[in-house]
Amino acid sequence: MKLTPRGKRSAPDHVHVEYQGDIALVRLSRPAKRNALNEGLFRGIQHTFANMPEEINAAVLYGEGEHFCAGLDLSELDALSAADGMLHSVMGHQCFDPVQFGSVPVVAVLHGAVVGGGLELAASCHIRVSEPSTFYALPEGQRGIFVGGGGSVRVPRLIGASRMADMMFTGRVYNAEDGERIGLAHYLVPEGKGLEKGIELAKKIAGNAPHTNYGLMHVLPRIAEATHDHGMMMESMIAGIVQAEPAAKERLTAFLEKRAAKVKKS
Repeated sequence: MKLTPRGKRSAPDHVHVEYQGDIALVRLSRPAKRNALNEGLFRGIQHTFANMPEEINAAVLYGEGEHFCAGLDLSELDALSAADGMLHSVMGHQCFDPVQFGSVPVVAVLHGAVVGGGLELAASCHIRVSEPSTFYALPEGQRGIFVGGGGSVRVPRLIGASRMADMMFTGRVYNAEDGERIGLAHYLVPEGKGLEKGIELAKKIAGNAPHTNYGLMHVLPRIAEATHDHGMMMESMIAGIVQAEPAAKERLTAFLEKRAAKVKKS
């Protein structure tokens, strides 16, 4: 698919950004290492999503080469003390949090390995599109380590703690079809079509009212974790705030005047 970006920008260390209108295309670019996460790539991800231009309304994250991301570069863990290992994990949290809780919704396009830290990164995105070559694994259990990039928080919210434990206990690998079935991906598309689908979805998302997207990114996850009464109160508050915005008023008027498209069966 030919892109006609407004401009290009390179973030530090193996992360490259292209713009297509109000969409940012963010590419992990360490293909010789299967886009394994070293400190430079971690920091590049953090820099990119913490400094998204104001005019960008959605982003697509994908990997260069044959894989999305094959996990952590384990050579960086070998000499770490317990304290340094904790700080390394905190660095992972600091780098992935701007993906989940940044300024724009993020669509991940998955192919090849989505393993270890790669799955943690994918889980921090809001929508996941996979191709048939995709496979998912959490091999930390076989490596004598534990997830450290937020996976123990994010992945169980997608597939449940029991399934995640099975992946780590046994080294189980899910293929693309089973990954979609259990909730690791939202969409499964033909090989080579992932980026096209990711851009299509990002454009739809970018067309939403900004405060609706904000509520879905920042408020809905907290409502889901809240007690019943606290969740209901948060829902009422965000519903009131969002519906009062000018963008919402314009869209509601268009619907009432029968100028807006109706929901149809796909």
